[in-house]
Amino acid sequence: MALYVHWPFCKSKCPYCDFNSHVRDSVDHGAWAAALTAEVARVAALAPGRVLTSIFFGGGTPSLMDPATVAAVIAAAARAWRFAADIEITLEANPTSVEAGRLGDFRAAGVNRASLGVQSLAEGDLRFLGRQHSAAEALQAVATARAIFPRVSFDLIYARPGQTPARWGEELRRALDFGPDHLSLYQLTIEEGTAFHAAVRRGDWAPLDEEAQAALFEQTQALLNDAGLPAYEISNHARPGNESRHNLTYWRYGDYAGIGPGAHGRLTLDDGRAIATSAWRKPETWADHVRETGDGTEFRHDLDTAARVDEAVMMGLRLTEGVPVDRLERLGNAPFARLIAPARLERLAAGGFLTLADGRLSATAAGRAVLNTLLGELLA
Repeated sequence: MALYVHWPFCKSKCPYCDFNSHVRDSVDHGAWAAALTAEVARVAALAPGRVLTSIFFGGGTPSLMDPATVAAVIAAAARAWRFAADIEITLEANPTSVEAGRLGDFRAAGVNRASLGVQSLAEGDLRFLGRQHSAAEALQAVATARAIFPRVSFDLIYARPGQTPARWGEELRRALDFGPDHLSLYQLTIEEGTAFHAAVRRGDWAPLDEEAQAALFEQTQALLNDAGLPAYEISNHARPGNESRHNLTYWRYGDYAGIGPGAHGRLTLDDGRAIATSAWRKPETWADHVRETGDGTEFRHDLDTAARVDEAVMMGLRLTEGVPVDRLERLGNAPFARLIAPARLERLAAGGFLTLADGRLSATAAGRAVLNTLLGELLA
C-alpha cells in the first residue's frame, strides 16, 4: 500500500494550477501535525497489517511544512504499518533558496526522495508561470538536492506560448546536463477555474495549437530516449530502476490511502470490498471534521467490478508497460473478452493505437498521445 499526504498551503497561487492549494497568512503547524497523524491512525484501522511501500508529501507546497510535522507523519505511519525495506518517501519542494535551505532538515526527518517544481529554466517563462524562483535558484536547488537525497526528480512545463522546438531543445539539454535520473515533463494545459483559463478567455494570449504541441511532445520523447531516460508514463521519464514507486502504485492500480484536504484514496478492505475515498477540500473544513468527528473523509463509496476494471485501464494505459490482462480479469472476475468489447479493441488495434500481446493491453506511442480520446472509444 502507498500513502499520500496532502499539504494544502502555498505562498501564492500559480496561474496554471487547479490543484487543491490555498494561500494563508499563517498556519498552526502543531495543530496540522496532530490532525495528519490522527488521520494516519484512522486509516490504519481501516487497512491494518499492510506493508507500506511509499509515502508521498504533495500539495500545495510541502516544503513549507515544518520538518517536525513531516517527521511526525512518518513516525505515525511506521507505527501503523510495516515499512518495506526499500520504502520510498518523497517530498515535493519549490526551488526557492529559502526552501532549498530546508532540504537537509527534511532528509533528517526521513524523506529519501525530493521532487522539485522547477517548471522552467527560462527567466521570462518563470515569471509568466507565476514562479517565485529564478533559473539560477532552480539549478542550485537541484544541485543541493542531489547532494542530500539518494533520489531526485524535477518537473518542467512545456508547450508554453511562443515556445519553439529550438528553445525547448536548449532548455531540455540544459536540464539533462545535471544527469537526472527522473524528469516529469508536462504539457501546459489550460484548466477551468485557473487564472490562465480566464486570461485565455479574455484573449490576453493564446495556447500553442495542437500541431505545435504534438511536435514538442515528439521532440521530448526523442531527446529523452537518446539521453537514456525513456518515458515510462505519458509525462514521466526515468533511467531504468528510477521510476517513481509511489506513482507506479497509482498507475498499476494498487491500494493507496490519501490523507489531508482533498486527498483521494483507493483501498481494498479485509472483507474484499474496494472503496474510494475523498477528503473535504477546504483546509479549515477538513481540520474541523478531523477534530470534531475524528474523520476528514467527505465521500466514501464502494467500487463495483466494472468501475475497478475501468479505472485500472484508465490508469494502466498511461504506462508504456500497459496493463496485465490477468489483473483485469481478477478485478472484473470475468474473462477478458467480457470486460473489453472485442470489436472496439480490434478497431483501435487496427488503427495503431493499442496492442494486445504477451498478456498485456498497451497503448502505442500514438495511442498515448491521444489517450483521453482512446479511452473514450475503448470504454464507451
